[in-house]
Amino acid sequence: MYQKKLGQQGEHLVEEYLKRKAYRILERNFLKRSGEIDLIAEDSARGEIVFVEVKTRRTASFGRPEDAVNASKILKMEKTAQRWLVENKRLNKPWRLDIIALELIDQPKITHFENVTL
Repeated sequence: MYQKKLGQQGEHLVEEYLKRKAYRILERNFLKRSGEIDLIAEDSARGEIVFVEVKTRRTASFGRPEDAVNASKILKMEKTAQRWLVENKRLNKPWRLDIIALELIDQPKITHFENVTL
Protein backbone atom coordinates (compact mmCIF):
# COMPACT_ATOMS: atom_id res chain seq x y z
CA MET A 1 0.00 0.00 0.00
CA TYR A 2 2.88 2.37 0.81
CA GLN A 3 4.34 2.02 -2.70
CA LYS A 4 0.96 2.73 -4.33
CA LYS A 5 0.47 5.86 -2.24
CA LEU A 6 4.01 7.04 -3.01
CA GLY A 7 3.39 6.42 -6.72
CA GLN A 8 0.14 8.40 -6.64
CA GLN A 9 1.85 11.28 -4.83
CA GLY A 10 4.63 11.26 -7.41
CA GLU A 11 2.21 11.21 -10.33
CA HIS A 12 0.31 14.16 -8.86
CA LEU A 13 3.50 16.23 -8.43
CA VAL A 14 4.64 15.36 -11.95
CA GLU A 15 1.24 16.24 -13.36
CA GLU A 16 1.52 19.70 -11.78
CA TYR A 17 5.05 20.02 -13.19
CA LEU A 18 3.80 19.19 -16.70
CA LYS A 19 0.94 21.66 -16.43
CA ARG A 20 3.43 24.39 -15.49
CA LYS A 21 5.29 23.52 -18.70
CA ALA A 22 2.00 24.07 -20.61
CA TYR A 23 1.37 20.39 -21.27
CA ARG A 24 -2.28 19.35 -21.39
CA ILE A 25 -3.08 16.15 -19.48
CA LEU A 26 -5.13 13.82 -21.67
CA GLU A 27 -5.33 10.72 -19.47
CA ARG A 28 -4.04 9.19 -16.25
CA ASN A 29 -3.18 5.55 -15.58
CA PHE A 30 -4.06 4.10 -18.99
CA LEU A 31 -4.08 0.35 -18.32
CA LYS A 32 -4.09 -2.44 -20.91
CA ARG A 33 -2.80 -6.01 -21.00
CA SER A 34 0.40 -4.71 -22.58
CA GLY A 35 1.11 -2.40 -19.65
CA GLU A 36 0.26 0.90 -18.03
CA ILE A 37 1.07 4.48 -18.91
CA ASP A 38 1.11 6.75 -15.86
CA LEU A 39 0.31 10.00 -17.66
CA ILE A 40 -0.59 10.86 -21.23
CA ALA A 41 -0.18 14.50 -22.14
CA GLU A 42 0.03 16.77 -25.12
CA ASP A 43 3.10 18.94 -25.58
CA SER A 44 1.36 21.63 -27.61
CA ALA A 45 4.60 23.52 -28.23
CA ARG A 46 5.91 20.55 -30.23
CA GLY A 47 2.57 19.11 -31.28
CA GLU A 48 3.37 15.72 -29.73
CA ILE A 49 1.52 13.24 -27.59
CA VAL A 50 3.74 12.36 -24.63
CA PHE A 51 3.49 9.03 -22.80
CA VAL A 52 5.03 9.46 -19.37
CA GLU A 53 6.43 6.92 -16.94
CA VAL A 54 6.78 8.43 -13.47
CA LYS A 55 9.30 6.93 -11.06
CA THR A 56 9.37 8.24 -7.50
CA ARG A 57 11.87 7.55 -4.72
CA ARG A 58 11.98 8.70 -1.08
CA THR A 59 15.41 7.20 -0.48
CA ALA A 60 18.57 6.62 -2.47
CA SER A 61 18.94 3.05 -1.18
CA PHE A 62 17.28 1.59 -4.30
CA GLY A 63 19.24 3.76 -6.72
CA ARG A 64 18.05 6.58 -8.92
CA PRO A 65 14.38 6.45 -9.94
CA GLU A 66 15.13 6.43 -13.68
CA ASP A 67 17.27 3.30 -13.26
CA ALA A 68 14.07 1.34 -12.53
CA VAL A 69 12.98 1.73 -16.18
CA ASN A 70 14.59 -1.06 -18.17
CA ALA A 71 14.31 -2.17 -21.81
CA SER A 72 11.36 -4.43 -21.01
CA LYS A 73 9.44 -1.54 -19.46
CA ILE A 74 10.16 0.69 -22.46
CA LEU A 75 8.87 -2.00 -24.85
CA LYS A 76 5.69 -2.33 -22.79
CA MET A 77 5.28 1.44 -22.84
CA GLU A 78 5.65 1.49 -26.64
CA LYS A 79 3.00 -1.22 -27.10
CA THR A 80 0.62 0.47 -24.69
CA ALA A 81 1.21 3.88 -26.28
CA GLN A 82 0.42 2.47 -29.71
CA ARG A 83 -2.77 0.96 -28.31
CA TRP A 84 -3.81 4.37 -26.96
CA LEU A 85 -3.09 6.02 -30.32
CA VAL A 86 -5.29 3.46 -32.10
CA GLU A 87 -8.14 3.72 -29.58
CA ASN A 88 -8.06 7.52 -29.71
CA LYS A 89 -7.67 7.74 -33.51
CA ARG A 90 -4.40 9.64 -33.33
CA LEU A 91 -2.13 7.35 -35.32
CA ASN A 92 -0.92 10.24 -37.49
CA LYS A 93 0.03 12.39 -34.50
CA PRO A 94 3.74 12.57 -33.54
CA TRP A 95 4.45 10.98 -30.16
CA ARG A 96 7.24 10.14 -27.77
CA LEU A 97 8.01 8.33 -24.52
CA ASP A 98 9.31 10.31 -21.54
CA ILE A 99 10.53 9.23 -18.13
CA ILE A 100 10.16 11.64 -15.27
CA ALA A 101 12.18 10.81 -12.17
CA LEU A 102 11.07 12.34 -8.90
CA GLU A 103 13.26 12.26 -5.80
CA LEU A 104 11.60 13.19 -2.52
CA ILE A 105 14.69 12.94 -0.33
CA ASP A 106 15.24 16.52 0.87
CA GLN A 107 13.65 18.94 -1.54
CA PRO A 108 11.59 17.46 -4.39
CA LYS A 109 13.82 17.06 -7.45
CA ILE A 110 12.36 16.34 -10.89
CA THR A 111 14.49 15.09 -13.76
CA HIS A 112 12.73 14.89 -17.13
CA PHE A 113 14.10 12.49 -19.75
CA GLU A 114 12.48 13.21 -23.12
CA ASN A 115 12.08 10.86 -26.08
CA VAL A 116 13.40 7.71 -24.45
CA THR A 117 14.11 4.89 -26.91
CA LEU A 118 15.98 1.61 -26.97
